[in-house]
Amino acid sequence: MRGFSMAGVLFAFILLLVAPVQAAVKIQEVKSEKGVTAWLVEDHSIPIVTFQFAFEGGSVQDPVGKEGLANLMSGLFDEGAGDLDSEAFQKKLQDLGAEMSFRAGSDAITGQVRMLSENSDEVLKLLRLAITSPRFDTDPVERIRGQIAVQIRSDEKDPNKQGYRALEKAIYGDHPYARPDEGTLESIGSITTADLKAFHRKLFARSNITIGVVGDIDAATLGKALDEVFGNLPETADLTPVATVEPTLDQEVNVDYPLPQSTIQLVYPGIERDDPEFFAAYLMNHILGGGTFSSHLFTEVREKRGLAYGATSYLMSRNHAQTLAIQTATRAEQASQALAVIEDVVAKMRDKGPSEAELAAAKTYVIGAYAINNLDSSASIARTLVGLQQDDLGIDYIEKRADLINAVTLDDVKQAARRLLTAKPAVLIVGPAQNGG
Repeated sequence: MRGFSMAGVLFAFILLLVAPVQAAVKIQEVKSEKGVTAWLVEDHSIPIVTFQFAFEGGSVQDPVGKEGLANLMSGLFDEGAGDLDSEAFQKKLQDLGAEMSFRAGSDAITGQVRMLSENSDEVLKLLRLAITSPRFDTDPVERIRGQIAVQIRSDEKDPNKQGYRALEKAIYGDHPYARPDEGTLESIGSITTADLKAFHRKLFARSNITIGVVGDIDAATLGKALDEVFGNLPETADLTPVATVEPTLDQEVNVDYPLPQSTIQLVYPGIERDDPEFFAAYLMNHILGGGTFSSHLFTEVREKRGLAYGATSYLMSRNHAQTLAIQTATRAEQASQALAVIEDVVAKMRDKGPSEAELAAAKTYVIGAYAINNLDSSASIARTLVGLQQDDLGIDYIEKRADLINAVTLDDVKQAARRLLTAKPAVLIVGPAQNGG
């Protein structure tokens, strides 16, 4: 068990006192002398600074046979860097009362650092070492590899996770999205230190990084910090091109497993984030199943028939594929009935669309909920800043978002419903075969 420091206790205490952000978010674009760009929201009310960043190119960049490489690498950045081994790095980070984490997703490797502003110089030196000079020492590599292996073995016994894997394989085929981010036991076992170092050189560069910063730091100080932390990275990343993939729908994937409940998922076409009809589709999905307690799916599946605790839908926008998914879980003997109800709800949304009142309520909700879900803490604001840049939405997006939503008409939403819900979906059913359709 690691010890604690007074700085760490102070940091944790301050975090408990941080209130939700109430004021309008003022975003500044900061560009360093070496050309590193970040979006900044200054907040000098508390002595904390949060850095959030993303390097484009996550597990989709894993070489064939080395699946899980990005995931393994992301677990090692705070396990020793520069002249500090794992124990020394972690102790220094802890003594400074800072939090540092990294995560690999399918499309990006993300990182976050939260620190007391008085310690920011020293913490950012650690961050620079972590992203420019990771050690990948044998002991930490084997320890993190072992932790991942434990998770893989656990997932192999989880029928729902195996079901989702089977569905992704069915709809994405040979595309990298069909591969698990954590890899397989065989693939992670084949990864060497040389693989990690080469992959790090390939992905970590100034050309593919997006940065959001929130807190007790001004633009001039941030500009210098950007060069200190990121300025010595290679200028250009060496990313392997990844093709856009159209999910293969109109198929059923069954995972026969003797469970008391059956899990059901339907996958329909999605929509690009920069598509002019995005907000029409977003509002349609909210009314269909994204609004939870007020949605058509929740009302018909849960409230009227008691077939499940809930039924939801969501838009998933990835760099190379877009989908709309519906998900629920019900008693195994009711799976066919639940599926039929879902299909009926979808058909009604496709053919009739929502009412004016439902659209008005959806607009009110999604406008109001944005601040709660995306701007309620320094960490969530920093993540939002990164996401806005990744989606190329513009530095004024938060200011104009409500107008974009309010401009959507009922006809727009009905058109979005016809566009996304006309195709026959891919259907996953995990549960007893006799009840899985």
